[in-house]
Amino acid sequence: MKITADTNVLVSATFWDGESNKIIEKVERKEIELVLSKEILEEFAAVLGYREMQDKIKNKNLEMKRTIERIAAISTIAEPKQKFEIVKEDPDDNKIIDCAKAGNVDYIVTNDHHLLNLKNIGGIVVITPEELIQLTKP
Repeated sequence: MKITADTNVLVSATFWDGESNKIIEKVERKEIELVLSKEILEEFAAVLGYREMQDKIKNKNLEMKRTIERIAAISTIAEPKQKFEIVKEDPDDNKIIDCAKAGNVDYIVTNDHHLLNLKNIGGIVVITPEELIQLTKP
């Protein structure tokens, strides 16, 4: 099974236990293939660098479970050749679709309502982390 996870899923897995973390654990065990793009990794790095995020890390004594380099190392990096303009309300979300299409994934995993509302993008099903965990239960 191949998935593309959006930045919020990656951030959640970096700091908190929960469904997003379980997904990355499955990726680390090679039960799921995570497909990301350079653009998604750059956004992930930018979000982790936000002052608000840095303050949150300090104030809550959060520890990064995984670094950007670790996420990149366990991922397959797709190089999108085509740019889609499907999400009109939040065009930044299109990078997730670009990556998913380039990587020929089965699922986009997100909590973003702009993407979830699409439900299915040319055969790629859009689901939440909780739904993916349910799908992958033995």
